[in-house]
Amino acid sequence: MVATGNNKFRDLPSVDKILAAKESRALAATYSHSALVTLARDSLQAAREGISSGRPAPSLQALVAEIEDRARALWQPSPRQVINATGVIIHTNLGRAPLSQEASQAAMQAAAGYSDLEVDLQKGQRGGRDAILKSLVTRLTGAESALAVNNNAAALHLILSVLALGRDVIVSRGEAVEIGGGVRVPDIMKASGAHLVEVGTTNRTYLSDYQNAITENTALLLKVHTSNFKVIGFTESPDTRDLSPLARESGIPLVHDVGSGCLVDTRQFGLSEEPTPQDSISAGADLVAFSGDKLFGGPQAGVIVGRKDLVSQLAKHPLARAARIDKMTMAALTTTLLHYLKEEHLDKVPVWRMISASVDDIKSRAQAWQGQIGRGSSVVTTQSTIGGGSLPGDTLPSWALQLRPPGGGSIDSLAQALRTAPTPVIGRIEDDTLLLDPRTVLPDQDTALLEAVSRVLSGTPD
Repeated sequence: MVATGNNKFRDLPSVDKILAAKESRALAATYSHSALVTLARDSLQAAREGISSGRPAPSLQALVAEIEDRARALWQPSPRQVINATGVIIHTNLGRAPLSQEASQAAMQAAAGYSDLEVDLQKGQRGGRDAILKSLVTRLTGAESALAVNNNAAALHLILSVLALGRDVIVSRGEAVEIGGGVRVPDIMKASGAHLVEVGTTNRTYLSDYQNAITENTALLLKVHTSNFKVIGFTESPDTRDLSPLARESGIPLVHDVGSGCLVDTRQFGLSEEPTPQDSISAGADLVAFSGDKLFGGPQAGVIVGRKDLVSQLAKHPLARAARIDKMTMAALTTTLLHYLKEEHLDKVPVWRMISASVDDIKSRAQAWQGQIGRGSSVVTTQSTIGGGSLPGDTLPSWALQLRPPGGGSIDSLAQALRTAPTPVIGRIEDDTLLLDPRTVLPDQDTALLEAVSRVLSGTPD
């Protein structure tokens, strides 16, 4: 006898019966009874909708398993830690720059207890929350003062809002760029209340273009580093050193958005030259803005350095408080700055440790992985990239563990299996193989990576 739709509905267990199952009782010990009741009701409602669409009623075991999956997905920490084996050092989708151990510990200490965030312990009175930060940043960059906000877009927005509200900002047409996530420099300028004045063309802008565009309503000259793309060939663009005399003569501040926050000469690693905040200040920029979580290698932040009078104006504006960094970011940022002052950044800051890593050491590490994985793997040459909208087109020679799916399976299934491992492993697909590049895998993650790969290749369930 064929069951009718109504019979199928009656086949569904009650909420009480679902919660009485052994697996549900174990979940209740980990989560909470009321939360499981809600999940059970949600699953039953989904089952009723499925029956209405012609699907069979799920079994009690299937419903309990679904609730267990939902509970684990709902209450797991987010974002989860993953292993970045893509070879992309500053991977935007994977959280950009990982912090040094010291910076992570500093952030944890700031979060776990009280701190001297706004107290002068020597004087026993209220102190400035960014006094140490200013001291460190100005030492590194040669600037008169400094201010940190929550990202570089906020830094630019603050500068434009305070110094150019209702007035003109001159920028090269080739530098009115999209910085990511669909956000563009013209959008930030519009939101700030400043008026964009584009000069030159996409590929060629001259000093005279800026000079001819200056009027009584001009508030700023803005130079934006095109960090996430390159224009090559028939190009021309004045740099900060060219623009600073014009800014001085006109009495108009020159602002330079250098983007990635690089404090190191990248040419020593065979990479293209990247503008640094200290070089821009030396060249005559009045304000320089940069990111904390790209080539700087610290937490998400936007750092502004430059003239003391201009930075003071920014710091006093209400937007500065709205966009200020919290105590954990402050701790991680100052600790990362200390790595540079101590000249230990190549060893301590993960981004620079990865960039400066020896190709021979990377090869040895990949071979050690292959020695433990064995069948289904090999070691091949590859190229790592910087990522994060920094040094576009530049690559670093590297080696990788190459994996092929077992039993003739698909490469996409292999990649998915590693992504859904207890500790997710993210690789890079090339030529129908999966590459795992040791350059971007943190030293203490090797064991977890090898366990995940061995389990997936052997077909052992998690």
